[in-house]
Amino acid sequence: MSASPVAPFAVSSDEGERLVFGETTIVVRAAADTTGGSFTLLEEPPPLLDTSTHVHSREDEMYYVLEGDHVFVCGGQEFEVGPGGVVFLPRGVPHAHRRRVLGVGRLLCILTPAGLEGFFQILAQATQSGGPMEEAYARASQEYGITWLA
Repeated sequence: MSASPVAPFAVSSDEGERLVFGETTIVVRAAADTTGGSFTLLEEPPPLLDTSTHVHSREDEMYYVLEGDHVFVCGGQEFEVGPGGVVFLPRGVPHAHRRRVLGVGRLLCILTPAGLEGFFQILAQATQSGGPMEEAYARASQEYGITWLA
């Protein structure tokens, strides 16, 4: 049996890379460098904003709802998901996400393969530097294979 290429780790409830851009906060709980590229785990704490229709060319997403009532639209199907619910959004399929009550909710998102945390890092860096967010979104979207449809 060969040794694992990554070390085991634990993250407490108040740890993780906190990325803030606009009114959004993303907490990176596990990243490409800590999981050997297997997956990324993100927490989306309140206030949560809705996400318009887009397509990921590289990552599959799975959401676990911690708080609030959410509506995910994927490939023409609509999924209403509350606390304890899970929804899977495959790569290459247009999807969007909204909250039943604007700003209310908390989610965990597992992305595979890992790496999409870099998208949010670009947005957070633009916010910190006062750079134009439209340019940051365009650059990050191109770099991470995201196409915005709405």
